[in-house]
Amino acid sequence: MTRSAATATRTEGAREDRQFVTALSRGLEILRCFSRKDRELGNSEIAARTGLPKATVSRLTFTLTQMGYLTYSPNTGRYALSVGVLALGNAYLGTLDVRNVARPLMQELADALSATVSLGAPDPSSMHMVFLEICQGAGQMFRMSMEVGSRVPHGWTAMGRAYLAALDPRDREARLAMYRKDIARTQWNDIREGVERSVRDYEKHGFCLSVGEWNKDVWAVGTPMVSRDRSRILALNCSGPIFDITRQRIVQDIGPRLLQLRDRVAASTGGAF
Repeated sequence: MTRSAATATRTEGAREDRQFVTALSRGLEILRCFSRKDRELGNSEIAARTGLPKATVSRLTFTLTQMGYLTYSPNTGRYALSVGVLALGNAYLGTLDVRNVARPLMQELADALSATVSLGAPDPSSMHMVFLEICQGAGQMFRMSMEVGSRVPHGWTAMGRAYLAALDPRDREARLAMYRKDIARTQWNDIREGVERSVRDYEKHGFCLSVGEWNKDVWAVGTPMVSRDRSRILALNCSGPIFDITRQRIVQDIGPRLLQLRDRVAASTGGAF
């Protein structure tokens, strides 16, 4: 697999700027290759995923290992992320005061609905949302197997659709154009229809839905939370087992409660997050 279309498009445009450091960009591309499913990768696999020459990958993985961002296994000849990456992630999360404000309010709603309430942000390197906080409701019979740092796709999920719905139409079209490059035509038609429906739902209700579309067993409702200066868009999401819900209840009860949560968080942070 080569670099994602979103990353490639942005990187190629940025290279025209004299301030752009190509070596740094390549190193970060290598770190992005790893995931929960791919905990160890060899240089050949990384080269295939990034489109970089294997010799370049070898030098970069060596450098990243020396700096503490990768570890190397002599037994397998493969690399894995190291604690240096975790330190960066924790430093980022520590700067998000909105998490501290939102967490108790999210837990309150999760307990009241016996559902999962989460907070996410867009991953600028892909068409995914990244979970920043997750609260599981007390007494839940069904729990989402997600953790902080997990990612979900924009087009299929309520959280991702909420983010897309809050974008300026031209920005949304630009994001979708990047997304389309990596999606088969049959899937793309469904995604496009779902996003357009979500934009209409957002304009009418203030929130977006995904009912069995990303996961056939899960319903979800999401709403964007836009900073006061519109420089940042986060998204709040509430989800649960599909057998325990109706669309009417989502629209008339759960969605409005999620909007109340969003407004409480935004008011507590002064819209600066």
